[in-house]
Amino acid sequence: MQVLNSFSKTRLAWLLLLLSIIFFESSALFFEHVMNLAPCVMCVYERVAMMGIGIAALIGLLAPRNGILRWIGLAGWGYGAFRGLELAYEHVGYQFNPSPFATCDLFVQFPSWAPLNHWVPWMFEAYGDCAKVVWTFLDLSMPQWLVIIFAANLIVWAVMVIAQFFGHKR
Repeated sequence: MQVLNSFSKTRLAWLLLLLSIIFFESSALFFEHVMNLAPCVMCVYERVAMMGIGIAALIGLLAPRNGILRWIGLAGWGYGAFRGLELAYEHVGYQFNPSPFATCDLFVQFPSWAPLNHWVPWMFEAYGDCAKVVWTFLDLSMPQWLVIIFAANLIVWAVMVIAQFFGHKR
């Protein structure tokens, strides 16, 4: 755990997290703009949760040895991963347990102070159906993969948080 504690205080640790988020966000944009797969409301919300982890990684990257910034980065990472897992799990429910009483919104709902779908529509506008499976890999749909990705983020995050309490012994 001391090794992970030391690693969490390096820019490399936070850069790896940021690069993984850039990969996943780029993949989402590839699916949308190259493969022409329409993102749904839940897809856009999951994208925002992923971006939250990216912002947390940037905060940690600023000064990883600064305890306050590192803890803010860890808190943002944990929150983004948890919310993303909740959203992806809900999205899987829409796809595999369809119900006329449980459907996603028709339009994304962002706060009036941050209408991301108006500011950056090519990234945050939703026009797909949440219940429709439009892509699979190894028999798992995109939201099922997102459950795995966000859960893996939460596991790594938890290990990193625990490692914070195992500093160098004197």
